[in-house]
Amino acid sequence: MRNVYAFLLTSVDGYHADAETGLDWFDEDEEFEAYSASQGESIDTIVMGRVTFEMMAQFWPTPEAYEQDPVVAGFMNDLPKVVASRSMSEHPWGPTTFVADDVAGHIQALKEKPGKNIAIFGSSSLVAHLLPTGVVDELRLIVNPVALGKGISVLSGLEGPVSLRRKDVRLFDGGNVLLTYEPLTR
Repeated sequence: MRNVYAFLLTSVDGYHADAETGLDWFDEDEEFEAYSASQGESIDTIVMGRVTFEMMAQFWPTPEAYEQDPVVAGFMNDLPKVVASRSMSEHPWGPTTFVADDVAGHIQALKEKPGKNIAIFGSSSLVAHLLPTGVVDELRLIVNPVALGKGISVLSGLEGPVSLRRKDVRLFDGGNVLLTYEPLTR
């Protein structure tokens, strides 16, 4: 069975986006960029919520994306994407499947098919919704050394506690810390 992991950015005070829903605060260093690029080797499906999808669709298909980060642009554009959305049903950035209902069931069905890992990039509200369902096998939080003071909580919308067990901690030279957890609700 394939594994599903969620990969989220957060500030040290627990926000994934600033008050204007921006990510300009996140500082990427070379080591983090290399880690991000390496994720493409172990996945064959990307899952996103609508807001993250629309944000990424504005950048990754552009010539600037291929110039700045050709490896990540390659897998972001080429891999199948599953988008949780009740308001979108098509978009030119493909290959993309839109799922309006039972997103957890759709992902569970994908897990049971042969293939590589499935990655949920960003999409903190979607991750908050999916964590209690048991469909997420691993939560990867990249903590950036900045305090925002206000913004959108990294797991905004989580309806109750979800116990996690720490699997790994990785320190990046630029100050980012990757915390990897296994949800115990599975």
